Parts: sequence; structure tokens; C-alpha cells
Amino acid sequence: MPYDFKKDLKQLYAPKNTDWALVDVPEQRFLAIDGRGNPNTAESYQRAVEALYAFAYTIKMAAKQRGEDFVVGPLEGLWWADDYAAFTVRAKGSWQWTMLLALPSWIGEEAVEEARETVRRKKKIDAPVRFEKLHEGRCAQVLHIGSYDDEGPILARLHNEFLAEQGLKETGLHHEIYVGDPRRTEPAKLKTVLRQPVG
Repeated sequence: MPYDFKKDLKQLYAPKNTDWALVDVPEQRFLAIDGRGNPNTAESYQRAVEALYAFAYTIKMAAKQRGEDFVVGPLEGLWWADDYAAFTVRAKGSWQWTMLLALPSWIGEEAVEEARETVRRKKKIDAPVRFEKLHEGRCAQVLHIGSYDDEGPILARLHNEFLAEQGLKETGLHHEIYVGDPRRTEPAKLKTVLRQPVG
């Protein structure tokens, strides 16, 4: 059976809570690529996501040949802006992002570098995808069901109520995991894990 993040790390990839709750997130490994701008319209965003998946499936195929198969996880993203209000008012042009795809613990930087040559040769993609470790630790996390553009109220609750109630502050970047596929799911039924490192 291929390794599956959604089964092994259910509390991170398949939470049930629709209001904020605290979780401990272990160190994880990722493919990562950076950019800025509106994810709905910026061509650079589409190219970045395409590059991530090209790397992920190249690494998966090489791992499968060694008998270490895994399911490519859902797309994830770290998001920030110079002014936090850019998220509550959805001013997407000023958003900055690092898009991510999780890697199993046995995949290291050398696998990413090996994939780089294959992706360049076979897919004609030359993108600054990198290997990154991320240890978020204690986080506030919630499952948001609905359109991405309807995240404003639940994010406002986090920043205006939940953190103060818990005596906590933000310690890292806003993290989203796109459990639903927007190409196949109507916006009202999309599932997105929203996460904020806190301390």
C-alpha cells in the first residue's frame, strides 16, 4: 500500500472541527516554490503549481521503483501580506505565497535534485522548486467548508477572538491545505484546512 498523508496524519489532513482548535504539528518535509499575486489570475501561480506537481510525480515514480510508493498529497500554501487586512478584504494582488506539496519522511533533498534534471529534460520545466523542512509546532486549526472567498469571517474570528481567549499570538505564516479539488467540486462544498502557528 502506498504511504498516504491523509491516512497517516489524519489530524492534519482530515480534521473534523469547524471551529478553531489547537493541534501539535510535527516537522514535515515539502517541495516548495515562492511567488506573489492573485492565485486566480497570476500566470506565475499556475506555472508554480504545475512545476510542484511535475517534481512530486517524478519523485513518486522514482520511489515506486524502489518499492517506496506514496500518494501525492493535496496542494498546500503559506500565505502572507505586508498588511494582514489584505486577507480579510481579499486583496489578492498583494498576497505573497509559498506553495507546498508534502513529502514522506524518507525523501530527502537529493531526491529533489535528481528530479530537477528529469523534470527539466522530460517536461521542459526549469523552476525554482526546493526541498524544505517545516516544523510549525503548536497551531490553531479549523476545517473550512465553502468557497475560498468565504474564509474572511473564520479568519477574523481567529484573530479577533480565539487567540485572545487562549492567550496566544501568531508565531508563523497562515497555512492552507486544499483537501477539495476546485476543478471538480462546487465552491460551497470545498474543504480547506486553515492553520495558524501560535505561541
